[in-house]
Amino acid sequence: MIGNDIMSMYPDELSEFVGTLGEKPYRAGQLFSWMAKGTPIDEMSNLSKAFREKLKESADYRLPKIEDKLVSKIDGTVKYLMSLEDGECVESVFMHYDHGTSLCVSSQAGCAMGCKFCASTLRGRVRNLTASEILGQAACASYDTGERVDGIVMMGIGEPLDNYDNVIRFLRLVSDERGMGIGLRHISLSTCGLVPRIYDLAKEGLPVTLSVSLHASDDETRDALMPINRKYKIAELLEACRNYFEETGRRVSFEYTLISGKNDSVEAADRLAAVLKRGMRAPCHVNLIMLNEVAETGLNAPDRRRAQDFATRLQKNGVNATIRRRLGSDINASCGQLRLKKLQEQG
Repeated sequence: MIGNDIMSMYPDELSEFVGTLGEKPYRAGQLFSWMAKGTPIDEMSNLSKAFREKLKESADYRLPKIEDKLVSKIDGTVKYLMSLEDGECVESVFMHYDHGTSLCVSSQAGCAMGCKFCASTLRGRVRNLTASEILGQAACASYDTGERVDGIVMMGIGEPLDNYDNVIRFLRLVSDERGMGIGLRHISLSTCGLVPRIYDLAKEGLPVTLSVSLHASDDETRDALMPINRKYKIAELLEACRNYFEETGRRVSFEYTLISGKNDSVEAADRLAAVLKRGMRAPCHVNLIMLNEVAETGLNAPDRRRAQDFATRLQKNGVNATIRRRLGSDINASCGQLRLKKLQEQG
């Protein structure tokens, strides 16, 4: 139930809501636009004072609060720790690229997927975020930086497809031209591989980039690293990814975090190439990621040369692959660590 959570409302729902407050329907459009900018109610200058008072009394409009903010001296990347109404915290990362800006957002407080290399899952999942709490991260970052968010990466804390309904509502809201107007083709949704939901997503008519966290070239290794693989094996996952491409025409991207001694050998690269060619039979891309080391996991990143050898081997096998440039390296911009630190401080 959305209730009076106005930032989770579609424009037509918002129009109906403002009508219950005795306001004309066009006020909904003004309000929708202000919320997309992360503007406090008192600063919505083209709304009457009386209407603003009604909103403060009747509407649920609670933007996340910035608890901590780290700015990279290397590339200007901004990492946020944001608190929600109930005190739960999530992380967002604002990044600059040659083609514009991008914001990595969280979709859950914590994560239940249990991937062995990830800081976000160490304390488990507390709850799903509402559509407004996901959208609010983008609105807050835009308001704080004074810059437009050009693209969204759903690769922060949580598994987006484990919060399916709220994520779909968020995608429709954030792409609405009356609000943030971020093109769906500039949005990437990352999943560890909830196969049934990948099929569902393919039918939504939302041409986002599907980014699949693979991280292994065989089921035995992936079983050990990612518990989800014990339910949905690699072959089944790739079949769902192939269907996504066929339904949407969007090339699927695979994330592969390189972990020293676990999945970073040239033999693993050969197996990965073979598995993708056999399972996808469609265009795809592999993003190689140097492990962001987390003390609690005991896992380490390989050296850069080994990573380059892995990438070269994939390319020689006909698989498009690049090593992802790490932004905000001086502020540990990968998600999960600020939240974990806060939880540890709380005991």
